[in-house]
Amino acid sequence: MIIVTGAAGFIASNLITGLNEKGFEDIILVDDFSKPEKNKNFDGKIYSDKVDREYFFNWFRENHRFIQFVFHLGARTDTTEFNKSVFENLNLGYSKKVWMLCVEFGIPLIYASSAATYGLGEFGYEDNHMIVNKLKPLNPYGKSKNDFDKWVVKQEKKPYYWAGLKFFNVYGPNEYHKSRMASVVFHAFNQKKETGKIKLFRSHSSGFNDGEQARDFIYVKDVIDVLIFLMHQRKNPGIYNLGTGTARTFNDLAKAVFKAMGLDENIEYIDTPEDIRDKYQYFTQADITKLRSIGYIKPFISLEDGIEDYVQNYLHTHKYN
Repeated sequence: MIIVTGAAGFIASNLITGLNEKGFEDIILVDDFSKPEKNKNFDGKIYSDKVDREYFFNWFRENHRFIQFVFHLGARTDTTEFNKSVFENLNLGYSKKVWMLCVEFGIPLIYASSAATYGLGEFGYEDNHMIVNKLKPLNPYGKSKNDFDKWVVKQEKKPYYWAGLKFFNVYGPNEYHKSRMASVVFHAFNQKKETGKIKLFRSHSSGFNDGEQARDFIYVKDVIDVLIFLMHQRKNPGIYNLGTGTARTFNDLAKAVFKAMGLDENIEYIDTPEDIRDKYQYFTQADITKLRSIGYIKPFISLEDGIEDYVQNYLHTHKYN
């Protein structure tokens, strides 16, 4: 039995598809299932049961002897939310309880951290446990993820296998419900479709031209491949970056969307909203040396190929994965 928390969400619902494709069907979905707009993310998937996140811990104790692996991907992911108590409860506190149950019952665990923990990148983007305490996230979401990472590395008792994955900029199918927090690819496609142009944030930093802000964009299908690789490997526990290792500009992204849609390029640069302007990351790039060192050698999908697949096979037809 495999547990997937956040199962109605973006990455977790793609993971369920990936597990089904590998023959895993005894899966327990954990989430708040009260939001109908997310139901299509798990329609048609094969699983054993759904468990509301509020009752999950009691359910876990009653069923622990059947559990073989836990993917804890559930979290509040809104980087524009500044109510710290929301993150204390749904991210930090909830994750600690999941961790302690996995320790108590000897169950392997993979949990979602975030590249948002790196802040402005003052200390680089190396997934070294020694810099976790130095990092300065730019918002409560990033802080909640880093606070859990800091708590984890201090723990004397750990699951016999565990991994925390710092997801960089993930894009791909099943993010229709994410609204403002959906990927730039998702928004770019819809902007072009509705207005004939794509809007990108203007640079407010002298070191970057408009649209030349760069991020490490990773296609969700690559993320799922790594998650399943780690589930099978169960060696070398620790915190890992999960990006492609290559930063690409927003201009590159927009041009790839235009090409995938078969339309002429038309980019408009707009001011970055003031509520996030001083918390905006201008550059991120995952150091994936550690992930490669443990045997994950599969090449990552290029930005152009990932966007082509996403646009042509999912966004054009509003298809789910």
